[in-house]
Amino acid sequence: MKWQRVKYQPNTPLGANGQKVTASKAHTELSKQAAKEGMVLLKNENSLLPFEKGTRLAVFGKASADYVKGGGGSGDVTVSYTVSLDAGLKALSDYVSVYEGLSSFYNKNVRDQYERGVAPGMTVEPEVPAELLKKARAYTDTALITICRFSGEGWDRTSSYDNGVESGEPMWKESQKVFERGDFYLSDAEQRMVETVKAAFPKVVVVLNVGGVVDSMWFAEDPKIQSVLMAWQGGIEGGAAAAELLCGIGSPSGKLADTFAKTLEDYPSSYNFHESQDYVDYTDDIYVGYRYFETIPGADKKVVYPFGYGLSYTTFKWELERVDEAEDGTLTVRVEVTNTGNHEGKEVLQLYGSAPKGVLDKPSKILLSYAKTKLLQPGENQLVTLVGNVNDLASYDDLGVLHKSAYVMEQGEYHFYLGNSVRNTEELGFIHTEESTRVAEQLTECLAPTSLPKRMRADGSFEELPVRPSHDPDSEGLLTKKEKETIDGVAPDVRFSKGEHLWNNNERRLQFEQVAEGSVTLDEFVAQLSDEELAHLLGGQPNTGVANTFGFGNLPECGIPNFMTADGPAGLRILPECGVCTTAWPCATLLACTWNPEIVYEVGAAGAKEVKENNIAVWLTPAINIHRTPMCGRNFEYYSEDPYLVAKQAGAMVRGIQSQHIAATVKHFALNNKETNRKDSNSRVSERAARQIYLKTFERIVKEAKPWCIMSSYNIVNDYRASENHDLLEKLLRDEWGFEGVVMTDWWTFGEHCKEVNAGNDVKMAAGNPDNLLKALEKGLLKRETMECSVKRLLGVLLKID
Repeated sequence: MKWQRVKYQPNTPLGANGQKVTASKAHTELSKQAAKEGMVLLKNENSLLPFEKGTRLAVFGKASADYVKGGGGSGDVTVSYTVSLDAGLKALSDYVSVYEGLSSFYNKNVRDQYERGVAPGMTVEPEVPAELLKKARAYTDTALITICRFSGEGWDRTSSYDNGVESGEPMWKESQKVFERGDFYLSDAEQRMVETVKAAFPKVVVVLNVGGVVDSMWFAEDPKIQSVLMAWQGGIEGGAAAAELLCGIGSPSGKLADTFAKTLEDYPSSYNFHESQDYVDYTDDIYVGYRYFETIPGADKKVVYPFGYGLSYTTFKWELERVDEAEDGTLTVRVEVTNTGNHEGKEVLQLYGSAPKGVLDKPSKILLSYAKTKLLQPGENQLVTLVGNVNDLASYDDLGVLHKSAYVMEQGEYHFYLGNSVRNTEELGFIHTEESTRVAEQLTECLAPTSLPKRMRADGSFEELPVRPSHDPDSEGLLTKKEKETIDGVAPDVRFSKGEHLWNNNERRLQFEQVAEGSVTLDEFVAQLSDEELAHLLGGQPNTGVANTFGFGNLPECGIPNFMTADGPAGLRILPECGVCTTAWPCATLLACTWNPEIVYEVGAAGAKEVKENNIAVWLTPAINIHRTPMCGRNFEYYSEDPYLVAKQAGAMVRGIQSQHIAATVKHFALNNKETNRKDSNSRVSERAARQIYLKTFERIVKEAKPWCIMSSYNIVNDYRASENHDLLEKLLRDEWGFEGVVMTDWWTFGEHCKEVNAGNDVKMAAGNPDNLLKALEKGLLKRETMECSVKRLLGVLLKID
C-alpha cells in the first residue's frame, strides 16, 4: 500500500537482504566521507601534514576526548557511538602512535566532567600536570592541539558588544562560565594550554572541532603552529574523518563557506547584533561576508582567510579553454584542471562576476558558479565546466533610483574572474557589455521596512532610509499576545471520532485513497469536509510511533492517515527513550564547505531512507538562513554567508531527500539570523538586502529543487510576524516564485492561527487552534475558501509521500 508505513507502522527494513539502513555501516561510512570532503586545511607550513608513517603524537586538549558531533536543540541526533579524534587516531596505529599518558588523562577528565552533568562541548580545559608534559615531550617532538565548541537552538554566542543582553537558556549560562570573552575566542585555560604546548614542542598541529567561525589570529601568523585543520563538527564518524586526513588517507578538499576575519568586531553585523532583544537592524545591508570584506575600503585588511579558501596536500594548475555566453545570459566556462603535485586530491574552481560601478551600490564580486573536480591522481587532468548567468549580477532597485522594484543591469562592462577562492582569482579574457541600462526583471514592492534607520553603501558610508508608519505585529486579531503565549508547548488535541460500522455502511464518505487512485478529484474530496474538519487539518496532530515532533493529516473517517514529522538537519532525530539510534551527518557548515552538491545529495537520500524506515514522512530540513554573523547560535545548522552556495548545496539536499518520496522542509523562512528572543525579535531589513541576500537562497531552491514544504520562522520581519506575513508567503513565495507546496509554522509561534492562514501559512505546528479559526470564520475574518486552499495544498503534499 502507498501509505502502509504511515497507517500500520510496519518497521520493515529498507536495506538489502532485510537489513536496516538506519545507522548502517554504509550510512556511517558515507557520513565519514562527507566529513572528509568538507574539512578545510587552513595552514600547512613545511608540509607537516600529512603525518609521515610512524609519527609519534602528543595530543593535547580536552577536545581530543570531548568530541562535538554537531549542535544542540533540533539539530541533535541520538547515536549509538561517536568517534572522537583520540579514538580515530588510535584506530590508525599503522600510521601514527599516540602518547597514552595524555590520552588517559584527557579521557578520564572528560568522563569525570560528563558524570558531573557537564554537556559535551561545555567541558573545561584542564591543566596538564608538569610531569605528564615532560613525559609527552620525551615521547615525541610533534604535538597536536584540539579545540572544540558547542552551540544550540534558542541561544546565541556572546561578544564584547553584548550590552548586558542575557538569555534564559541554561546552555548560554554554561557558556558564560567557561568562555570569559565569549566562545569565539580561546578561554583563558585554552590559551594557557596552547602557550604551554608551543613552548615545549617544535612541531605543532591544530584541529578545530567547531560548528562555525572562530578566532583564527592565534594560529594564522604564528610560526610555532605549522598546520591547522578546520575539522568542523563531522557527525558520528567525525573524529575518524579528521584522523584519516591527518594521516594522508585522502587529501583535504574543503573550501571555506565563510570569511574568517581577524576579530569578531571586524564583522559589520557585530556592533548591533545584541543592541536590543526586540529588534535587529540589518544596517550592513547587502554587504555580508566577502561582499563586505572585498568591497568596503580598508575591509580587505581585516581578513585572515578569505571566502572559498582551502589548501590541499597537492597542487593544481588550471587553463581556460573557452567562455561562451548564450542569448539568455547563460555563461559557460570550460577549464582544464591538472594535479601538478605528488598527492591525489580535488580542486574547486570558482567563478565570480563584477558589475560596473554605477548609480546603484554593488559588491565588488559575486559568486556565479563553481565546480569540484573528481579525485585527480598526480599528473591527471580533467575538463571542468562551470555554468552561471550574467543576470545574477543585476542589482535590485528598491528606492526607485533607476527603476523601482526591479532588478537592473546597469550600463557598462561586466568582468569575470576564475580561481580557487574569492581572493586567488584571475580575470577571464571575456567581458559582457550592457550598451544601456536595462531591466532584467520587473517586480513589485514587498517587505518594505518601516523603521530601519540606515544602510551601508559601497564606500562604507551610510544612507538614511525612508521611515514609514510602524505596524504592531500583535494587532488586528482575536487574541492578545498573552493569550497566544499560553499555547506555547501545548501538544495537539487527541481528537474524538465516533466509530462507524466497518462493512454495513451505505453512506461511507469519499476516501483519500480515491484521490490517490484518481477516481475522485481533490476538489470533490475537500468539498465534503465540514468547517470543523478543515480547521482540524490545519493544525499539527498527535505523535505516533517514534515521532516526537507531531504530524499532519489524521482524519481517519475520510482515510487521511497521520503523517509524522521529524527534526533535522544533521540526521533523523529520535528521542533516546525510543531506543532507536540513527546516523549523525556532518553539520551544515561542513556540508557547505564540500562545495560538492553530489555528496550532499547522497547524504539527503540516505537520511531520507532512515526517515522512511522509521515510518516518518516529513523531514524538517534543510535549514538555509545566511551566516550574517558568527554570533548566531544556530549557524551550525545553516550553510554559508553566500546565497548562491547555500542554494546549490542545500538544493542538492532537498533533491536527495525527495528522491525517496519523503518531504523536505526548507527553513526558516525568513531572516531568522538570531536566536535570542527569537519569537519576538523584529528583523528590520531593506527590501534590497532581503531580496539579494536573505531571500535569494529560498528563491533559487524553490525554483530549482522544488521543495514540498517550507517552514516559516519565529521572528518578526519588518513589523509582521513571518508566519503572518502576506508579502512573504503569498506575494513572494507563491506569486513570484511559483511555490506549490505547504507552508508550516515553526513550532509554537506567537502568531495567531487565523491571521497565519489568511497570510498563506497553511499549517500551524505543533498544535493548531481550531476554535480560533472557526470563530474567525463566523466573524467574517476568514473565508472557507481560504481554508480549503490551505487544506488542498497540505493534501497535495501528502499525496506525494510514499
